[in-house]
Amino acid sequence: MAENQPESRRTLILTGASRGIGHATVKRFSSAGWRVITCSRHAFPEDCPWEAGPEDHIQIDLSDQENTLGGIVEMRKRLNGAPLNALVNNAGVSPKGPNGERLDAIHTKAEDWKHVFQVNFFAPILLARGLIEELKAGKGTIINVTSIAGSRVHPFAGAAYATSKAALAALTREMSADFGPHGIRVNSIAPGEIDTAILSPGTEEIARQLPLRRLGTPEEVASTIYFLCSPQASYVTGTEIQINGGEHV
Repeated sequence: MAENQPESRRTLILTGASRGIGHATVKRFSSAGWRVITCSRHAFPEDCPWEAGPEDHIQIDLSDQENTLGGIVEMRKRLNGAPLNALVNNAGVSPKGPNGERLDAIHTKAEDWKHVFQVNFFAPILLARGLIEELKAGKGTIINVTSIAGSRVHPFAGAAYATSKAALAALTREMSADFGPHGIRVNSIAPGEIDTAILSPGTEEIARQLPLRRLGTPEEVASTIYFLCSPQASYVTGTEIQINGGEHV
């Protein structure tokens, strides 16, 4: 069980691990002694200094349902019957216009809507369902990464991205009710303006208007994820935590 596993390593499966919040989450959990199985669209980079990376990385295209299902088979193979203590659905896509502009509800193409929802909404539930036996064995936790854009119109996040994140927040509530009887907690985190390599121009101006007057860091988000996966959060489920320096107020 998650609370009674001192002799064995706790295990996390993390999607969208290659940069930003995902990369910080890998470092946070690894430093605490967890085994981290990372998943991303890209192969493991040869110049990455993380020693455990190559054997614990899975290349998976979450926009392709068949590839996703195949990736779940590979994840279960890597676990080899061991319990899974945490699944963090961090991968997400937010397409932009030809000049990097926000794509609104009028101009977003139908295929873009489908692509965004496949990655941001359908992949998390496919992964959770596909790994339910391992999560049950680990008394595991599922974290869905939503967004401030899921609850308000954002100047940079497109309509498809925003609605997919709103849907993921609602899915978190439903999952908490359905997975809870199996001993699995399900929560979400909603980051705001986080200082990553993919910041849109003008984000710093938004940050100056926030109550905390600054951008958040990937490490601050990773620490909240870690808390939700820890015994200290053992009675927390069905909750969305805002990590946005007060942007939601």
